Amino acid sequence: MPRISAFCGVEIYMCFRDHAPPHFHAIYGEHEASVAIQSGDVIEGELPKTATKLVTKWAGQRLAELMVDWDLARQEQPLNWIPPLD
Repeated sequence: MPRISAFCGVEIYMCFRDHAPPHFHAIYGEHEASVAIQSGDVIEGELPKTATKLVTKWAGQRLAELMVDWDLARQEQPLNWIPPLD
């Protein structure tokens, strides 16, 4: 599972050929969540409230880049590094 970004102690990963809906994985310490790209909603797992807010804000800023990486991952192509939270 390639790491595609990191910020404020949060690491962002995306799996190759993962299931729908388009999502990424956010890890903060011992907490992990799957987050829907389009909505920024946690769809599985959980993160502390502060980390959830940061991840949601980042996903909103990086929606287009996340969708490009999602498409690449579905094709098992190398993923792009996505800049951290502004």
